[in-house]
Amino acid sequence: MKSYIYVHTVSLDKRENHGITYQARKELHKAVRKVLATSARILQGPFADTFSTIDIEDHECAVWLLLRKSKSDDRAARLQAVQEMSETHHWHDYQYRIIAQACDLRTLIGLARSKDSDLRFFLRPPPLPSLKEDSSIEEELRQLLASLPQTDLDECIQYFTSLALSESSQSLAAQKGGLWCFGGNGLPYAESFGEVPSATVEMFCLEALVKHSEIPTHCDKIEANGGLQLLQKLYQLHKDCPNVQRNIMRILGNMALNEHLHSTIVRSGWVSILVEAIKSHDIMEASHAARTLANLDRETVQDKYQDGVYVLHPQYRTSQPIKADVLFIHGLMGAAFKTWRQQDSDENLTEKVSEDESKYTTCWPKSWLARDCPALRIISVEYDTSLSDWRARCPVERKSIAFRSNELLRKLRAAGVGDRPVIWVSHSMGGLLVKKMLLEASKKPEMSTIINNTRGIIFYSVPHHGSHLAEYSVNIRYLLFPSLEVKELSKDSPALKTLQDDFLEFAKDKNFQVLSFVETLPTYIGSMIKLHVVPLESADLGIGDLIPVDVNHLNICKPKKKDAFLYQRTLQFICDTLAKDLEN
Repeated sequence: MKSYIYVHTVSLDKRENHGITYQARKELHKAVRKVLATSARILQGPFADTFSTIDIEDHECAVWLLLRKSKSDDRAARLQAVQEMSETHHWHDYQYRIIAQACDLRTLIGLARSKDSDLRFFLRPPPLPSLKEDSSIEEELRQLLASLPQTDLDECIQYFTSLALSESSQSLAAQKGGLWCFGGNGLPYAESFGEVPSATVEMFCLEALVKHSEIPTHCDKIEANGGLQLLQKLYQLHKDCPNVQRNIMRILGNMALNEHLHSTIVRSGWVSILVEAIKSHDIMEASHAARTLANLDRETVQDKYQDGVYVLHPQYRTSQPIKADVLFIHGLMGAAFKTWRQQDSDENLTEKVSEDESKYTTCWPKSWLARDCPALRIISVEYDTSLSDWRARCPVERKSIAFRSNELLRKLRAAGVGDRPVIWVSHSMGGLLVKKMLLEASKKPEMSTIINNTRGIIFYSVPHHGSHLAEYSVNIRYLLFPSLEVKELSKDSPALKTLQDDFLEFAKDKNFQVLSFVETLPTYIGSMIKLHVVPLESADLGIGDLIPVDVNHLNICKPKKKDAFLYQRTLQFICDTLAKDLEN
């Protein structure tokens, strides 16, 4: 890496060095030496004579003093230096470039996670290597995937890897897609089996690499085989394809969990890309970048955010003390962001392009709750589910509620959940996962802080006693093989009854505060089916308030407006339940 020191040139003609200019420069030089010496004493560092002999203008001192301060042994001094840099907006271009070229990794990541940092602090990525002769992005992705260990793998990693390595684009596309989308984007109905969504081999390679990147030793292989540069090339080529970019960010976020790879990630030029992404108005793009940068920031973040765990607030470094956590857990076929969007209407559909979140928000916990309660850390969790095994993302993967609860519990504990007071917010099957997680945590001493710090739970149409969806899934001919998740929702499920009985007793004993909402309107599934997914009696946990709302199952967690009853009652519960914790 090149570094430059910018100084003004001085004439070699001695006759020009004895006038007013010479005397002024001499006095200025003395002043600079005094500033530097004073700064060195304040920072308790040795005063470097070689540095002091450089003839620089007084306005240059701030740049070099901040650089020196950012490398101090005193953590508080380092943090202050980064904050001062991020708040500086009057420098010349070359001064920002001095910082960009001379700062260390710790300072660069700090600037990237400072909301007001100027983009000129971040060098553009270095030139990417050309593709090999007679090769393509698709082929190089295949080669990268083939270079990773193929033995002793999870069944789903084997499944995605075999798809990417052995199938043609056409056959891959035929195996993808799904008939339903429940809890996230609505419940669209596939009218023809002959119509399959387009898919590319690149996308399948990325999905396989996402799974591989969850294994630390595989991350080392990806880096060693040029994966960071190849992924960056693919990211730039697919600027108009959010799904490709999100999977690349997932891989990068997983690799950032390994601290020994941090310097390589930074050197490969990813930081400037991440900074642009985190400033995006697209909540998904910003949240994926925020997760990666948080995993790179070991100066102010001790927690590690594994795949599927996204911090919606705060996404930048903040001086605001965080006093409690609010966790959002979506339901069957839901999503970490879209499940929690504002309810669609004819009016706000035309306003989605607007950046004014008071009119429409694609994620109300980030846009509304973060503003109303800035002292909260707001986390949303994402996990894959399916309604039908034959349309599952990974057909060999049959994950029960018990399996998923343990998996999510491990990820959330790694993210520091349990270190502060917690409120859980859940929709549909997500509420069953919350109940199972808390019961499982109560059996594990290392998870005891999660139980001790849980203050309350909000349930949006959670089928505590089963759902009609399971019955329909068995009977409707389009869902030939209901998934394990759906089977567990049936009213005669022994596991569901045991979960309800155990949790009710447990919640009463722990005195958890509970608020439940339930839909009163049916949900239309395509043009053929009208279904009351969670009836009133099934949403009744047995403790806490149960409030019927005149919406369907999909909109029970999507307030129409910020001043709507659904959001305001949710906000009131959170504030009342955490009142003492937020005051302290």
